[in-house]
Amino acid sequence: MKFHKQQFEGVWLIEAEPIVDNRGAFRRHFCQKEFQEIGLDIKIVQTNISENKNKHTLRGFHYQLPPHEEAKILTCLKGAFYNVIIDLRSNSESYLKWTSFELKAGDNLSLYVPSGCANCWLTLEDSTTILYYMSEFYSPGSYTGFRYNDPLFSVQWPAKPAVISEKDEGFDNFDPKSI
Repeated sequence: MKFHKQQFEGVWLIEAEPIVDNRGAFRRHFCQKEFQEIGLDIKIVQTNISENKNKHTLRGFHYQLPPHEEAKILTCLKGAFYNVIIDLRSNSESYLKWTSFELKAGDNLSLYVPSGCANCWLTLEDSTTILYYMSEFYSPGSYTGFRYNDPLFSVQWPAKPAVISEKDEGFDNFDPKSI
């Protein structure tokens, strides 16, 4: 695996190095030892799969409050998605800034989102499937979010969301006092 450090502290693009032969391909998707070698001591406690029927389905912005902050590792298994991370770590140089990544099936990339950041994605194709590992269990009392179009951040989306849950649509704008 190759780890590519990104502009936000703690955000990494992880490139799998597949072994290809006449049978197909094999690639390592997660190796705790390799993560630890670059200083990422993530404990995986939950794995989720998000199956999205329609292009331009939006999910987020989601995060968990202390003490249940969660790191995530996201991979596109089918289709493609545009992922946005907003840094909510008040001691970070990128506090309240956003960065984005496009991941697609077959690109052999995963995205590491550190704890203390909010995450949101917009599918770019029909039938997009996303696999993601979580470092914390879902904690209903700590789980929260804010609007994908919050003017505080002015995220530039590649398209207008066509499908969004009532819960995500109903989030308020972000309140810095909330964390």
